[in-house]
Amino acid sequence: MVKPESWKQQPDEHDFPAASDYLSLILDERTVSGIVDALRKAQPVTRKAKDLLRASRLPQLPPDNVHVANDLKKVSAGKLLSPVLLVRGQMSTDIPLTVADGYHRVCASYHLDEDADIPCLIADLPQR
Repeated sequence: MVKPESWKQQPDEHDFPAASDYLSLILDERTVSGIVDALRKAQPVTRKAKDLLRASRLPQLPPDNVHVANDLKKVSAGKLLSPVLLVRGQMSTDIPLTVADGYHRVCASYHLDEDADIPCLIADLPQR
């Protein structure tokens, strides 16, 4: 079971450029910059692993996925995981939650306890 102390209070600094790299594949540079700035300013909240997967419409990766397995090893060794970075979806336009950084950590947490509370930073998509 993932315990609250298995998570850091704030994301690792390298998580923000990783989120930016991913988001740049689906959004323009100006929008990405604004979202990453909003993520840096966001206050951590917690959400359940099962809800993050459901809202993002992403499949649960298996525990033998190399990145999920690595995160599971970190937890069993007592290392802290970095909070996940999210972009809020929009139900009215059928846009799912975007996991900008931390998908493997969400999946690892789900394997340990689908009801685990995962620290998240959430930014909204800019209105167009």
